[in-house]
Amino acid sequence: MPKTPALMVQGTGSDVGKSLLVAGLCRAAVNRGLRVAPFKPQNMSNNAAVTPDGGEIGRAQALQARACRLAPNVHMNPVLLKPQSDIGAQIIVQGSVMGNAKARDYHALKLTLLPKVLESFERLSKDVDLILVEGAGSPAEVNLRDGDIANMGFAEAADLPVILVADIDRGGVIASLVGTHALLTEAEQHRIAGYIINKFRGDKSLFDPALDIIGARTGMICHGVIPWFEAARRLPAEDAMILEALEAPDNLVAGAKKIHISVPRLGRIANFDDLDPLRAEPGVTVSIIQPGAVIPAETDVILLPGSKSTRADLDQLREQGWDIDIHAHVRRGGVVVGLCGGYQMLGARVADPKGVEGTPGETAGLGLLEVDTIIGGAKTLTEVTFRDPASGVAARGYEMHMGETTGPATKRPMLETNGGGHDRGATSPNGLVMGCYVHGLFAADAYRAAFLNRIRVGDYGQTAHDALVEATLDNLAAHLETHLDVDKLLAIAGA
Repeated sequence: MPKTPALMVQGTGSDVGKSLLVAGLCRAAVNRGLRVAPFKPQNMSNNAAVTPDGGEIGRAQALQARACRLAPNVHMNPVLLKPQSDIGAQIIVQGSVMGNAKARDYHALKLTLLPKVLESFERLSKDVDLILVEGAGSPAEVNLRDGDIANMGFAEAADLPVILVADIDRGGVIASLVGTHALLTEAEQHRIAGYIINKFRGDKSLFDPALDIIGARTGMICHGVIPWFEAARRLPAEDAMILEALEAPDNLVAGAKKIHISVPRLGRIANFDDLDPLRAEPGVTVSIIQPGAVIPAETDVILLPGSKSTRADLDQLREQGWDIDIHAHVRRGGVVVGLCGGYQMLGARVADPKGVEGTPGETAGLGLLEVDTIIGGAKTLTEVTFRDPASGVAARGYEMHMGETTGPATKRPMLETNGGGHDRGATSPNGLVMGCYVHGLFAADAYRAAFLNRIRVGDYGQTAHDALVEATLDNLAAHLETHLDVDKLLAIAGA
């Protein structure tokens, strides 16, 4: 059979914009009438999505699938690493938990995963005209080159052309491109079919001499200089580094018209795209409370997000004194919401007898809900339909967790679902503290509006979140068509 056209986008570093670039190219190619699929052989992210077939993949690949107008599936991201500590991660292979491994052990394991990665790539290629592949980190990490399945190792195994992406906004873009090229082997250098400059601001003509310098040093061709795309903030981010830019403003005023939501920056924060629909609301301010900062007294809602290591993040809450801030907030009559790991933290205790998330043991929770959590058992990965008991509005979301939460407070569910028991969450007797395992609930416009109106009456939910994401993907594709030689990139891919 003829080889399916494909192109791999690698970066000179993390957070250079590979994920959004692939998403935009996916939508641009689909708009040209091609059947396209995204692929990322290995991803490392705690921002994940549930697939309709009951698996999980990186959130960025789910967004790219949406850009392709496809339902996400596990073969779009066959290896997903979800960090649980500074040196260890949970390993997801083709959508299912394989186990946990420390970084050194995983380095030895990579080669055994290459057949699975190639199998997924082959399965995807059977039904499309083009596959757009995203690398991870940088191919310049040559200390990790042996057994690589994320960048050049996969490109060689699948025989793919590569485009390098560099982020000019962070500075040192000439050195990053020339240095990356210099660290590659001669065979890898020949595989590179050019480069793209991303996140440009200012007068492009001032950068033209740099293109000549890069070309002279590397022989690489520039396929475009992409100006800064401000609307990217409306799309789910893969890297938690984006959270560093969302600190609490200095001018918060108690009783102001805007609802202020504070989110403690957990060390193993997961599925933080739950915040995106709230951030997009004109009448809402979402602040990420960084370590070393206090939760502002002017906060209306404290939202505890998902966590890949609940007990470790509970310890961090106490180290930062945020537990004191949270209890003071509750005494003032403030609202507290916990999602997934954040829900587990609100209970009396979190036990991990088998060491699923780290060292076996038990950690006291915040004691704000009469529930206890035991981590373990099979991982729950499912889409759910739910109803808000207070307003009656219905919507959809998904669950992604290991463990079971039980206790008297579950008799006052935060959400009513088609399932039974703990998956509906729990609420305190006064209704101000609540938690559940459902992600994506704030992306439902009617539910988001109902929730916010309980905090402060306003004109919420007027921006349809799904429509906003779709429009942003179309605008991103148009942006790339304007500033990239998309025809050339498709030709390189063989499309």
